[in-house]
Amino acid sequence: MRSGDEMLAQVVEKSAVDADFREQLLADPKAAISSELGITIPDSMNIRVHESDMQTVHLALPPDSNITEEQMEAISAGLCCCW
Repeated sequence: MRSGDEMLAQVVEKSAVDADFREQLLADPKAAISSELGITIPDSMNIRVHESDMQTVHLALPPDSNITEEQMEAISAGLCCCW
């Protein structure tokens, strides 16, 4: 099984070379990621994709310590990372 970091790298790399995938990723992240990685993303998980530019820096913070058991299972399964 691939790690969350490996899956993230695959999605980011594809978005850099495939304009159609990048548009899909921005419009419907769950569907684009599910299709690309062949995984099912739980309905309870939210994914937000931010497109960087030269004037904007996006900072992703780790989950706080009050995460649910379902969220912890997703993290340990590699389905959740810094998206």
